[in-house]
Amino acid sequence: MRSVMLAGGFALGALSMPLLAQETANADGPVSAFTGADLFKLEAARTPQVSPDGREVAYVRQIGDIMTDRNRPSIWLVNTADERQRPLVTGAGGYTSPRWSPDGSRIAYVSSDEGGAQLWVKWLDSGAASRITNLPDPPESLAWSPDGRQIAYTMRVPGEVLKLGEAPDKPEGAHWAPPLEVYDRATYRTDEGGYVKPGHTRIFVVASDGGAPRQVSFGTFDDDGPVTWTPDGRTLVFHSIRRPNWQTDFNNQDVYALDLASGAIQPLTTRDGPDANPLPSPDGSRIVYFGYDDTRRAYENTELYVMNRDGSGQHSLSGPLDVSIDDARWSPDGRSLVVSYDREGVKRLGRLGLDGKLQELASGLAGASLDRPYTGGDFDVGRNGTIAYTAGDTAHPADIFVLKGRSGERLTRLNDGWLPAKVLAPVRKLEVTAPDGKTIDAWLALPPDRAVGQRVPLILEIHGGPNTAYGPMFSTDVQLYAAHGYAVLYTNPRGSTSYGEAFAKTIDRAYPGEDYGDLMAAVDAAIASGVADSDNLFVTGGSGGGILTAWIVGKTDRFKAAAAQKPVINWTSEALTMDGALFTSRYWFDSPPWVDPEPYWKHSPLSLVGNVKTPTLVVVGSNDYRTPVSEAEQYYTALTIAGVPTALVKVPEAGHGSIAGRPSQAAAKAAAILAWFDRYREPAKAAVSASSH
Repeated sequence: MRSVMLAGGFALGALSMPLLAQETANADGPVSAFTGADLFKLEAARTPQVSPDGREVAYVRQIGDIMTDRNRPSIWLVNTADERQRPLVTGAGGYTSPRWSPDGSRIAYVSSDEGGAQLWVKWLDSGAASRITNLPDPPESLAWSPDGRQIAYTMRVPGEVLKLGEAPDKPEGAHWAPPLEVYDRATYRTDEGGYVKPGHTRIFVVASDGGAPRQVSFGTFDDDGPVTWTPDGRTLVFHSIRRPNWQTDFNNQDVYALDLASGAIQPLTTRDGPDANPLPSPDGSRIVYFGYDDTRRAYENTELYVMNRDGSGQHSLSGPLDVSIDDARWSPDGRSLVVSYDREGVKRLGRLGLDGKLQELASGLAGASLDRPYTGGDFDVGRNGTIAYTAGDTAHPADIFVLKGRSGERLTRLNDGWLPAKVLAPVRKLEVTAPDGKTIDAWLALPPDRAVGQRVPLILEIHGGPNTAYGPMFSTDVQLYAAHGYAVLYTNPRGSTSYGEAFAKTIDRAYPGEDYGDLMAAVDAAIASGVADSDNLFVTGGSGGGILTAWIVGKTDRFKAAAAQKPVINWTSEALTMDGALFTSRYWFDSPPWVDPEPYWKHSPLSLVGNVKTPTLVVVGSNDYRTPVSEAEQYYTALTIAGVPTALVKVPEAGHGSIAGRPSQAAAKAAAILAWFDRYREPAKAAVSASSH
């Protein structure tokens, strides 16, 4: 088992117990409680792709692999009529990005089973598969040409590193230190990607039956996917920042059209703001794309725009709706689009007409990230109008559904062979009223063995972002905490998405701030409901939730213990060390920290360390470049100097987004937090007389 690294000179209980032993320890039969070992059993569906005739859906099936400690992706097919499944590509490697050929006879995909990721094509009639590329870097954004003869993709093309002098000549057989590393890009490292290699992303086209790829975009810019073809096969549309200040004007993408015959690239949008992910209509006369006018605020709704093929007639379809559109597909007749969006903590599908009217089609979409209950989910629309999507709930990770009539029909049951035998935490909605009267959505998960009327310890679990949303989704952290005897409260305080742009913007230039009152009101509501024990309150959260955790313990002593996961502690240092360093000083604050440092300090949890008395664990991935490790280390050191009980947990080789990416680490991280809370947990109170609580 890959464990966490612990600073502080002591172990945290369950970390020393192997995960598989947790399943059988002190038990004569199967364990009904949800355990860390169960994370290896979980499966989830993502990236559905509907066949051209609508009869099958190809999807990525994410499966826990206990021998490699990875969530291994494979590609499966499921029949939309009888729910029969069959594997398309499985094995020891990873298989992603399935894309149907226009005639439905082949599927392109990316395979990593022979070392580096490569583009493959599988013929469905014979089952034969062929590797199409032999590339130095992974291909991304696969897109078939309308005639099925070519596949477009994007890939990084290596470039020259800036040369500053040179070392002396090395004698033959000498063992010298590695050469200097020189970086000259504004964004020189990215979370998960690490330090950026020299070069630029380019667009390529390759014959679908193999051959040498042809590079079709050039220049000193990054041309990003997705790449899409116009129906006549003559043009590729994509987004990029193709201007001299492309490195610092990082949020100003435009839509471009690339003529394949001449190589000419024409901008179709030019406004100040991101325009991205263009998608031509079935007849090629229009193009929809995503974007907004950039006002240098931390949050804006992403709107869906439409324009004529030549870039004229640009206007927003979704602007008046006050929703943020995540994804879109044209209907086969080109008269409307199927779109996904969040509303009130739930991912939904809707039909958006060219007149701007939105009709909801389905709700409860779910993604394949299972550690916390974020909204998410994928969908696709077939050429015959079949709509497939991923959906789930608090007791079911994402499965494949297909929309039939006005309801969704479940096509897969990936966890039904074992998960129903587990006693999961029931989750219920909890209405919360903020101090200023705003209604705040919250959910309360109860320990499965809680007696009626019994008050139990409560964990307040705070989402990150902060412009994201939790919802009634399956969560391994929530289930592990509840199985350990804690009620788990999670909520969408002001600043959360899915409640309109104004609600998300209430924390603009004021974060952390009034969201603190929303969270305390949610805790009070959980106590008033008869569930939470007011003498046994605990708090945790990751990223933006880690910031708020550190902020909370600097504001109140009502919590017995806290665990700040991957927090920002000092906005000045975060603004200059995070992977998107150009973002913070431009969108979270009005000026760089050397011009006006006061707002940075005012909203930094580090400024409140002198008030902290709550024992606080600090957790971070050792390769986190979004809220860099130095932020967590600052907080740990400050708490130590201040005499506050603390420990520092690092998750080896994990970035910001992958801190729970490997099952053993996700389980061990939850175990460390629970062990920390158990240290300060008071004995449970006896149940009161039977009630409806």
